[in-house]
Amino acid sequence: QLVESGGGLVQPGGSLRLSCAASGFAFDLYAFAWFRQAPGKGREAISYISSGGAATLYTNSVKGRFTISKDNAKNTVYLEMNSLRPEDTAVYYCASGPEHVSDIAILTSRPQLYPYWGQGTQVTVSS
Repeated sequence: QLVESGGGLVQPGGSLRLSCAASGFAFDLYAFAWFRQAPGKGREAISYISSGGAATLYTNSVKGRFTISKDNAKNTVYLEMNSLRPEDTAVYYCASGPEHVSDIAILTSRPQLYPYWGQGTQVTVSS
């Protein structure tokens, strides 16, 4: 089970930290990713972290602004989001699976690689 938290309303340029608490599977053996889905658009993988936390990937639109991290002691994955823009407005989902990828685009095209999904948390960036 994955449970996201930390979403909300923030002004442009602001920051938020999303959390994804996991239970019921071998957290330290699984990779994680954050996806988002904006109104009227498809679901997009925006960040990935390997099971050990050594490898991270980001889609170009969030690179340099977002940071993914994994705390194996707390069974929690985080997404630190800075310099938020109105176009970051979306529902954000945490997902997990055993597959390790080398390109974030693989997860966008094949989200079924990750069998565990959270319920999503809304992030709205607006003044």
